[in-house]
Formats: sequence, structure tokens, C-alpha cells
Amino acid sequence: MAKTNPGRFFEDYSVGQVIRHAVPRTVSGGERALYHALYPARHALYSSDAFAQQCGLPNAPLDDLIAFHTVFGKTVPDISLNAVANLGYAEGRWHRPVWPGDTLRSESEVIGLKQNSNGKSGVVWVRTRGLNQRDEVVLDYVRWVMVRKRNLDAPAPETVIPELSASVAAGDLVVPDVLNFTGYDFTLAGEPHRLGDYDTGEVIDHVDGVTIEEAEHMQATRLWQNTAKVHFDATFREDGKRLIYGGHVISMARALSFNGLANAQMIVGLNAGAHANPCFSGDTVKAWSEVLDKVETGAPGVGAIRLRLVAIKAGGEVGVLKGDDGKYLPHVLLDLDYWALMPV
Repeated sequence: MAKTNPGRFFEDYSVGQVIRHAVPRTVSGGERALYHALYPARHALYSSDAFAQQCGLPNAPLDDLIAFHTVFGKTVPDISLNAVANLGYAEGRWHRPVWPGDTLRSESEVIGLKQNSNGKSGVVWVRTRGLNQRDEVVLDYVRWVMVRKRNLDAPAPETVIPELSASVAAGDLVVPDVLNFTGYDFTLAGEPHRLGDYDTGEVIDHVDGVTIEEAEHMQATRLWQNTAKVHFDATFREDGKRLIYGGHVISMARALSFNGLANAQMIVGLNAGAHANPCFSGDTVKAWSEVLDKVETGAPGVGAIRLRLVAIKAGGEVGVLKGDDGKYLPHVLLDLDYWALMPV
């Protein structure tokens, strides 16, 4: 009997199946230091204990995307080891901050299946939860991924496509109980812009760009323990290229968005997301954002801004996503719709 794990293939999933993922991981300031080294991340709430304390928190939490990448990485050996591509996200919420010393684990439920018409692969929908050492939910989200079949003759399962919300309702966003932006220091945060300074429909060009390198991508996939073959093994794709982990593009675009959205602090909701086109080493990533909505919350001085964050290859047009055929333009890498907390 084989001792090694070849990963699951499409025919190995069934709707209702619950998978508890190995291995729990205790996160620390080391993850923060590596994250801030990999990406030009400098949102003040995650960079300074003193700034976070001024906002009512006991200390600076770990970046929300550290929690996301850690929880996501745990799922890869069971969900996307044999993936062709990760396709999208929905219904994501961050329920509580992650602090240095917390231990995170992941579990997923299969909520949908659909075999592709070519009979060689299919789409798997899963709802994943990240839990801490107290079994408290830190975050949850839905993602769907295209997975290869092992046996092309395996019968197609009954098609089940889950009904997913177009967005997380503003009233369902979770704001930390102690968060208070009434004493927010805009000078230390880096920009003077508050919620009222942004208009729905406004497009912000974040100006800066970063060229993606193999070395940093491989460090990132190892850091988050994302062992999907398309990211590690250059022989796994016909073109001989390693596909850049989509989460690497998300974090890079989020960090670039600091220039123009320095006060969009905590990510609390993930409404939708699509990795529109593949990213490879040598691509230069730039970013722009569109303001989709903004609301006040019940927390003192705290509002929520809904943003479309778009990562593009350098040279691509800002503010343009799709062509006349309704398909993403070739320069678009990422289309991410999320909620973040911002001072009013």
C-alpha cells in the first residue's frame, strides 16, 4: 500500500464531504516579518503595536492576508494539489483578528461539483473555515477550483452548483469589539483620506509596480505551504512555466493599493474574486481600485469601504476590465471585490 499522498482527483470528491486538513500551524511575528519583506506592506494597523493600541486593540494583529494564506495553504494537499487553476472566491468573512501565538487549522466542506465537457477535469466548490486553538472561526470563504481527473472513464457526478451571494451584506461584516478610530492618527497612517473623501464609482490608479521574480514566489509558496504542482513543478505545465500563486498576486496588489488607500485598514469581507489570467515570473504587476460602496458601522469612528482591487500587467489600461465579448482583457490578472474598515 502506497505511503505517499498523490492528492485527490475530481472523482474523489462528493457533495457533503468534510475534510479536516493537516497540519495546524502556530503563527508569530516571523510570519509578519516575512510577509512585509515579500510585499511592500505598510498599513499602520499591522505595522505598529502603538498605532493599534491607539485604535483600541491590545497590539497589532497579523495581516489579514497572512491568516488567509495560512488557512488556504493547509487546504492545498487535499483540494488543489492536482488543480489546473483556482477559479474564484465568494462569501468570505474575517471573524476575528489573528494574533502572534495563535494556532490555525483548516477544514473544508465540498458544496458543489460539475464535470467539464471535455471529461478530463471538473470544478469543485468548497467552503473552508480557519479556526484558532480555541476552535473559534477566524475566517471562512468559498472557493472553486478546476481539478484533473485520475480516471477519464470515471462517471460524471451529479452536477451541483451552489447558490452564492453576490456580496457579503454590510450588516454581516464583523468589526472587532474594541476597535475605535476616533483617535486615528492620519499622519502616522500615511494619508489624510477618510471614508467621506471617497466617492462611489471613483477609480484610483495606485501608480507603482512590482516585477514578479521566481525567487520571491517560491519563498511565498513555501512560506504558506502551498504545494500545488502548478506552482512548484515546471514540468507540470506544457509551457514549462511555474504558475505564480494567485494569493501572491492578491497580496502584491493589496500592498500596492496603499498608495491611495493607506487608511483601508482591516479586510473584513471577500465578496468575489477571479484570477482572470495567469501570472508568470517576469511580469510587472500594477494595480487600480474602484470604490463600489461605503457604509458606517456601529463601531466608533469606523466605516467600511467596498473596493474592487484589480491587478494588471504593466501597460494595461487602468479602469478597463473586459472587452466587448464580456471576457477579461489579457492584461488583467486579478479582479477582487472586498470590504475593508476605514476611519469615517
